[in-house]
Amino acid sequence: MKVPYNYLDRQFTDAETDAILEKLRALVKTGEFTLGPAVLEFERRLGEKVGVKHVIGTNCGTDALILALKAFKIGAGDEVITQVNTFYATVGAIVAAGATPRFVDVDECYAMDETKIEAAITPRTKALMPVYWRGFPPNMLQIMDIASRHGLKVIEDACPALGASCMGLSAGAWGHAAAFSFHPLKPLNVWGDGGAVVTNDDEIAAWLRTYRNHGMKNRDEIAFWGVNQRLQAVQAVVALHELDPQEAWVDRRIEIANWLDHELAYISQITVPPRPKNRRHSFQLYMVRAQNRDGLLKHLTDRGIEAKVHYPIPLHLQPAAKDLGYQVGDFPMAEAQAKEIITLPGHQFLKMNGLPGEDEVEHMVWQIRRFYG
Repeated sequence: MKVPYNYLDRQFTDAETDAILEKLRALVKTGEFTLGPAVLEFERRLGEKVGVKHVIGTNCGTDALILALKAFKIGAGDEVITQVNTFYATVGAIVAAGATPRFVDVDECYAMDETKIEAAITPRTKALMPVYWRGFPPNMLQIMDIASRHGLKVIEDACPALGASCMGLSAGAWGHAAAFSFHPLKPLNVWGDGGAVVTNDDEIAAWLRTYRNHGMKNRDEIAFWGVNQRLQAVQAVVALHELDPQEAWVDRRIEIANWLDHELAYISQITVPPRPKNRRHSFQLYMVRAQNRDGLLKHLTDRGIEAKVHYPIPLHLQPAAKDLGYQVGDFPMAEAQAKEIITLPGHQFLKMNGLPGEDEVEHMVWQIRRFYG
């Protein structure tokens, strides 16, 4: 039985694709391909969903992070603290803004260890960038408290976390600004790339809207030199179509994750991370730690179960980070996790119905049990 990691063929059925194409045909008739009503409506509705005043659509999630940093004038000579086990875009955005990334280790939940932050703060530190890696919220209450005491900005990398929350407050609604991604394998996805910066700061929002559109005040004047990092209207149409079912999709991912947690808890070679009850996980990725991870990965992939590893080399040990001066052993928790973490298919389109020969989730667990004997 094949258990797919990529679910897009299941999401975009012929009927679903036709429904979106019909909306795109309506867009074509308007000729509003650059910003326009579709983008404005998506920004309005996403703001309502997240609980923020302003949403500024961007070309992708990485652009959203870069724009957020630039909006707060974070650049050359500044440092931004983030966690060491995140996707490359988090750190790439910091570097693209001209700042220097500084890492902290992670906790047992694979999230930024807030107890390590203050030791990493220097006179050059200007911001914290906590990451909702795999869709899991870090301890935002403590992170915001640290930032407040040290006069730092908080820019949430919530790229994979639409639908997640911490203590009832949505991902993206905690910090001074936040970034979301609508990459095809994110909780809200489009037909290509898309992203957004969200904020409650009126002045920052106004700057972002102008900067992402060449710095234009109007057709004939520019307020300052800007760039073209706009969300495309075509992608806004797709995102609007997907916005309504998105919450139910996260609910389904949580249901599947809860079942996996329960079943895998009986396998001693598997360690399920803690699941704090005051944090809602969007489960963009379902991860556990596994003994003999590489052997298990081969066993599963050989049998059609598309497990992955995110990621085998922590960022401080990547060739790109050599000038930052970190060494093996600097972040022991992240390094240990990188040797054992495995990502299992956990998306909302998996079959989990208990029928023999059809239940993909049960089959995956059965193959893990079989590997460990």
